Amino acid sequence: MASVLSMILAGGEGTRLSPLTGKRAKPAVPFGGQYRIIDFVLSNFVNSDLHKIYLLTQFKSHSLNKHLQRCWRIAGLADKFIDTLPAQMNTGNHWYRGTADAIYQNLNQIESDNPDLVCIFGGDHIYTMNVRDMLNYHEQHNADLTVAAIPVPKEQAHHFGIIEIDEHHRMTGFVEKPKGEVKTIPGRPDYVLASMGNYIFARECLIRELEDDHANEESDHDFGKNIIPNLFPRAKVIVYDFSDNTVPGVSNSNYWRDVGTLESYWEANMDLLSDEPTVALNNLEWPINTYIPPFPPAKLSYKKGARNGQINNSMIGIGCEIQDCVIDHSILGYNIQVGKDSQIVDSIILPNSKIGAGVVLNRVIVDKRAEIAPGTKIGVNPEEDRKLYHVSDTGLIVIPRGARVGF
Repeated sequence: MASVLSMILAGGEGTRLSPLTGKRAKPAVPFGGQYRIIDFVLSNFVNSDLHKIYLLTQFKSHSLNKHLQRCWRIAGLADKFIDTLPAQMNTGNHWYRGTADAIYQNLNQIESDNPDLVCIFGGDHIYTMNVRDMLNYHEQHNADLTVAAIPVPKEQAHHFGIIEIDEHHRMTGFVEKPKGEVKTIPGRPDYVLASMGNYIFARECLIRELEDDHANEESDHDFGKNIIPNLFPRAKVIVYDFSDNTVPGVSNSNYWRDVGTLESYWEANMDLLSDEPTVALNNLEWPINTYIPPFPPAKLSYKKGARNGQINNSMIGIGCEIQDCVIDHSILGYNIQVGKDSQIVDSIILPNSKIGAGVVLNRVIVDKRAEIAPGTKIGVNPEEDRKLYHVSDTGLIVIPRGARVGF
């Protein structure tokens, strides 16, 4: 069996997810009530029995490091580790200049471990994946590089690296975030084949390509912009169809979401509330590991004979104290207080927040440790909201971390 080293790119600035990334790295943003985005890719590797993992960090990494220390420490076993690699300027007086440069600056770790294969995955996507399936596929094809791919609507093509393949799943074309027309999937004119940003390299190929890229002063030092377009015409680059991936415990595990914008972040959270949840958080054969503080069970209080509230199609975290109110199609993290007669609809409340009595929230994301005064109404008057709050193009409203609103 080939030896494997895994390197997760967790240093992205995440500007499109601002203000949720104002004080934290994108992979550290809370998700689904009690998780962090990084928990999904780490759980995929650990559940796949791959325990040699480096996380490459850079921007605002303190909260990410703190979470990793609490939840993802593997100690005492020489062949198992989850370690962070901050930008250390190993190759010059500069931070990571791109995804390829991030790996290049840590070639010493690859050379020291001397693996047969190197997995390079993004750290900011929501999905479950059996990485062993992709590794087996890579070895079966004796590939230099294997790229995981998924169909996406063609109107979203400008967000991704778009792939063309032949009948043997060998890459024949690649364009990073195209601005014009792109070739759609044969027989599916409304879809294109998009890179998931998950790669498996043969070690020798990876080192050679990174060294050549580093020597090119005109390069952006990026896998999507430089490494892959330069590699596929002269090497064996195979495309792995994510829809073929099999995760134990579920019949369909093909959901994958890039949560790079406020809209996609909100939509991915709401997807968890669908009739058939997109990610099986209750799958004990493929658990999503995380750190949860030791709060008591949630407490819901209603007056006997005078109940006015209801909770419908929502997720409520531990430690929550909820009085007689309406919560509909929303996700509440842990340790949240909600006062009586409040209405929370289509919203995400991150942990340790306080919602006063009579508050109305409609399509609102409330960041951690925020406090909203009694009687405050957000998401009701668009013109007024834009004067007071951060509002996205589609009308999502974000209350920043630690904010006190309406006092």
